[in-house]
Amino acid sequence: MTTDNAADRATDLATDLFDRLTAGAADEWASYVDHPFVQQLGRGTLPVSSFRHYLVQDYLFLIHFARAYALAVYKGQSLADMRAAFGGLKAILDVEMDLHIRLCAGWGLSPADLEQAAEAKATMAYTRYVLETGLRGDLLDLHVALAPCVLGYAEIGKRLAAGPSGLAQGNPYRSWIAEYSGEAYQEVAAGARATLNRLAARGMTEQRFPQLLTTFRQACRLEADFWQMGLTRAT
Repeated sequence: MTTDNAADRATDLATDLFDRLTAGAADEWASYVDHPFVQQLGRGTLPVSSFRHYLVQDYLFLIHFARAYALAVYKGQSLADMRAAFGGLKAILDVEMDLHIRLCAGWGLSPADLEQAAEAKATMAYTRYVLETGLRGDLLDLHVALAPCVLGYAEIGKRLAAGPSGLAQGNPYRSWIAEYSGEAYQEVAAGARATLNRLAARGMTEQRFPQLLTTFRQACRLEADFWQMGLTRAT
């Protein structure tokens, strides 16, 4: 290996892993974070029936993602790994699910109603993919599969909040946007990004990156399918 090649490789490995993944999956990432469902959320024009269907399914989705973070706690090789995964688990159980309960209460839906709802195919496809990835792979595989959700929602929240209608008083989805653009959730996302970089520094090689990118691309596609499920109210 020449000195120049060695320097290039060191630079690649030091680059923020999430930035590398989004650059490598640019089309899939854009289809997810710029989906028509997201655009309509920001404008406040999304049909309430679509948002309600999405929110019920997202509650079920979060139950499985809580299990995925619990798996990350189990797979942790250090207390730092375990604490990072516990932070994600706590954010789901104590922040995101509470938001869903508050919003759904306005439609007369109780937590028991939400838990008893039938899972849509898009919900099952994405959540099982993440869990299966975590079961067959290591901690980095699992966190890469989780990344489009936790980091994507933070990016979407910031984008929509910065738009002209995102936090406008008349936007019926203002509280959702405020939650994901708010400081608490943005800190969760920053922690997830730092965890990716820490795990990559510990165990990623350039030979492994294409496989991680494949996982990330598929997770982004499944996220876009989840938005589409909400938009069309598919079951």
